[in-house]
Amino acid sequence: MYPLNAWYAAAWDTEVGRTLLARTICERPVVLYRTGEGRPVALADACWHRLVPLSMGRLDGDDLVCGYHGLAYGPNGRCTRMPAQETLNPSAAVTAYPVVERHRYVWIWPGDPDKADPALVPDLHWNDDPSWAGDGELIELDCDYRLVLDNLMDLTHEQFLHADSLANEELSDSEPDVEHDEDSVTLTRWMHGIEAPPFLGMQLKRKAPEYRGPVDRWQIIRFTAPSTVTIDVGVAPVGTGAPQGDRSAGVNGQVLNTITPAGPGSCHYFWAFTRNYHLGDQGLTTLLRQSVSRVFGQDTDMLNAQQRAIEANPDHDFYNLNIDIGGMWVRRIIDAKVAAEQGRERTHPTVLASVAAATRRTA
Repeated sequence: MYPLNAWYAAAWDTEVGRTLLARTICERPVVLYRTGEGRPVALADACWHRLVPLSMGRLDGDDLVCGYHGLAYGPNGRCTRMPAQETLNPSAAVTAYPVVERHRYVWIWPGDPDKADPALVPDLHWNDDPSWAGDGELIELDCDYRLVLDNLMDLTHEQFLHADSLANEELSDSEPDVEHDEDSVTLTRWMHGIEAPPFLGMQLKRKAPEYRGPVDRWQIIRFTAPSTVTIDVGVAPVGTGAPQGDRSAGVNGQVLNTITPAGPGSCHYFWAFTRNYHLGDQGLTTLLRQSVSRVFGQDTDMLNAQQRAIEANPDHDFYNLNIDIGGMWVRRIIDAKVAAEQGRERTHPTVLASVAAATRRTA
């Protein structure tokens, strides 16, 4: 269950070039490439003639040539050449999806192309803002994309799943402030006068090597529909004014996450970690990317296992705890958008927690 009238990240910018890239977005097989001038193109990955994947073909200039019978398609999806035909069938075309390249990602719009407004691309400017430095990866997950959103909207799991890197006992004790509207949810959590967790403590030692005292820690989680979550994280020495807005004495990072449904029970998870200090330290960029990658590997194992358990227990009733408040609002927003596209009533909130259980069977 996912809205179609939305921008979804299809690939990192560096993944799309003059070699054909096949990827499934919202159950739609897509082939991506760049024109000779560098413009990204996204076409349906199925030839009009016999439906074979066009990603098994080749490029001839800006045209994509089917590897089976040689039909060629331009970047607009129209067939430009047929073998042994003097005239082209006017219906010969494949879908050309709206594409935007922004914030180091290639985004496509799988829904109504007339509604594909580039201004609606989620804000992930930290990825290419010169005031920030960082890097990220792509994770292929074998689970419903909403399980990833649940995971990101409730970071109390860091206390248990990431005990050696991000844990603080205060995570479960501090109540977040929650704000939401029809497109977004924001959770803000502060933990005052605590010991820095290893991952953030390591960074603070690089910036303020003499400091050994307690810190104020923050997590500001913002969901933007349908599937982007940015997390403003950091620590600062107690008494330096971070809760009042001056974070200059601490270390500040932005965890950028955008999740693209692939098909029933699978998704593409694009993430990056950026920071606003020691911008020229490539060694630190690599260290932080590797550290976050290890942390997200723990999440990957847990989420894939959760999906398998859900499928094995399709009739299980889920119960929400206080820590699930962010994920509950996310699911309500997503359901409202899907319901509007499908012209149906919204799902009752008590049912939404178990929606993932039916993903593979009904999507």
